[in-house]
Amino acid sequence: MATSTLCRSAAMERAGCCASALPLTRLLGWWLLATLLVGSASAFYVPGVAPVEFSRGQPIEVKAVKMTSTLTQLPYAYYSLNLCKPKNGTLAYKSENLGEVLRGDRIVNTPYEVQMAVDQKCRLLCHIRDTNPPPISWQLEDSQTAAQRIRHQYFVHLLADNMPCATRLESLDSSQPLYEHGYRLGFVENDKPYINNHLKLILYYHTEDNEHFRVVGFEVATKSVHKDSIKFLKGGGCEFDPSQARKQEVNEQGITDLYFSYEVEWKQSSIRWASRWDTYLAMTDVQIHWFSIINSVIVVFFLSGMLTMIIVRTLRRDIARYNKDEDSEDAMEETGWKLVHGDVFRPPQYPKLFVAVVGSGIQIFFMMFITIFFAMLGMLSPASRGALMTAAIFLYVFMGLFAGYFSARLYKTLRACSEE
Repeated sequence: MATSTLCRSAAMERAGCCASALPLTRLLGWWLLATLLVGSASAFYVPGVAPVEFSRGQPIEVKAVKMTSTLTQLPYAYYSLNLCKPKNGTLAYKSENLGEVLRGDRIVNTPYEVQMAVDQKCRLLCHIRDTNPPPISWQLEDSQTAAQRIRHQYFVHLLADNMPCATRLESLDSSQPLYEHGYRLGFVENDKPYINNHLKLILYYHTEDNEHFRVVGFEVATKSVHKDSIKFLKGGGCEFDPSQARKQEVNEQGITDLYFSYEVEWKQSSIRWASRWDTYLAMTDVQIHWFSIINSVIVVFFLSGMLTMIIVRTLRRDIARYNKDEDSEDAMEETGWKLVHGDVFRPPQYPKLFVAVVGSGIQIFFMMFITIFFAMLGMLSPASRGALMTAAIFLYVFMGLFAGYFSARLYKTLRACSEE
């Protein structure tokens, strides 16, 4: 009997030790799993944004995206104007995702010829003849379309190694330069439109061994050059005196004859590939509507102040009346602001409309929350064009499941309350 009792007690002790050791083993397992996950996070990779390395002299394709304006919300395709096309005449459009389509992006090849780390002097864009090439003739419709877009302040957007171009502006208030997205199609002077038909492509590269190069910046400097101010060289080259060159006006009443030209300049930069988007993400819009923003803020504060004053005066008046009539029979009845607590738990008059609004709010909130969360993780990088908008649209559709569930549950609860 004593022996069996001792055996049972020993077995219980072993079971207790095993039971106490089990949580410790499970805790060690979770700790090991967390360590592995942290270690794998250092190798996190976002598809579609891997760096591309070029060798010296390797061609870099310059593509066009679209034309946009801060005055209108209507984008245009690059070749909606009669601009120079590639030599073979074939336009190769990039396959686009849903976000790019909704943004109006139409990425297409251009005739610009750029080689890595190789400067290039002035060259004509549309002509391959050696001497005296004929100018491009814009008919009346083309001239009027170009003039209209210049007056509407349209910008042209180009890409080089998936880097969007920008225009550098010198700021008088600070030592840091400002940037505009894209480059201006033209400008208006004395109520006459002029087109920027000469581009200086300024590209920045970063290298560690002088053998492999990466594009880390893309700027465009524009110039309007009249066709009579250009001198032609052999091999499609050209030259002009920037200080003496006349500006190329767009004739809104007839035919416009002009040339398109460009030059390429490379500059070495200390910016690494991982930080090449910092400049673009830190850009400030040159046409921020400060007056509208300040006006909206003032209206919000004014209305909030008026509402606060009304509520405070109402509460003070009700509290004073309650203190005065607390011994009377009327004090037993709920009046004034005390009636609000009864309205909070009363079913709404239009429950279907109420649950629809609540469900839509849940849908939009969770869509925005998840989109911002993944953007913070870097999975919606600006290098992946259209990824942010595509993710937001698909999440909005998917969150409709949760919105429908909560709306149905809330509607059922309100109906039960109304029946009671």
